[in-house]
Amino acid sequence: MNMSLLEKFLLIIKYMFSSFLSIEMFIFSLLLFCILVFNIKRKSIVVNLATIGIYLGFFGGVVISYHTYVKACIDAFFKSIMNYIYFPSTLAYFFIILFVTIMLFKTVFSESMTSFKKILNYIFFSVLYLFFMSFVAVAAYDGIDLANTVELYKNEVVLSLVQISNLILVVWIIFTLFYKLYIFFKRKYDKKN
Repeated sequence: MNMSLLEKFLLIIKYMFSSFLSIEMFIFSLLLFCILVFNIKRKSIVVNLATIGIYLGFFGGVVISYHTYVKACIDAFFKSIMNYIYFPSTLAYFFIILFVTIMLFKTVFSESMTSFKKILNYIFFSVLYLFFMSFVAVAAYDGIDLANTVELYKNEVVLSLVQISNLILVVWIIFTLFYKLYIFFKRKYDKKN
């Protein structure tokens, strides 16, 4: 597939507004994002638990509905780590979403994280969850077996979703590392003054 990065983004945007289901998923993800942002100041434990429950419910639904896919993901995890660096894998994509879910827990319940970092995490994680939901929806709609990577890679939307999600995760990791360095040096500098 010879598509530029811009073409992949445009393809995903075109998909997001191509059907009622994808528009609903977009609105739902946007609504959850807004609720999390507005809850930063209120710090309502009910809202935090409800949003985490929704994300876990979706993730759990995928685990239950596609248990052969989940088993294949776990079985192939250790074999795929090095291969994933060279070729994006839908099996590793499952573990990326698991990692995102864990980081979402940490973000929601963190008392020490700044509001700016929480909002940034919510943006990245909401987009990654939106893309993962879209990945599952496209595969289900087209009748593609999620464990069959060859079949998945023939679908340009699926491949674009996985590759762009990987790029977004790398950007988030790089930003987080630089942000932690900034906080470290800021604290160190503030102690000296």
